[in-house]
Amino acid sequence: MIHLDLNRRDAETLRAALESYLSDLRMEIAGTDSMDFRDSLKGTKATLRKIAEELASQAEPGPQ
Repeated sequence: MIHLDLNRRDAETLRAALESYLSDLRMEIAGTDSMDFRDSLKGTKATLRKIAEELASQAEPGPQ
């Protein structure tokens, strides 16, 4: 497992970049004719979505 220390601002910036890429990736998946390549892209999408969700949950302010 890799551990990456990010401050809240950096985590939010990385999450936003992932969300932007995921949007583009959805379009690429929709336009792909090769089922093997489409499946590969869907796997990439799932992995990046998981990372973006983890970043979002860790960037949320905790109880005060």
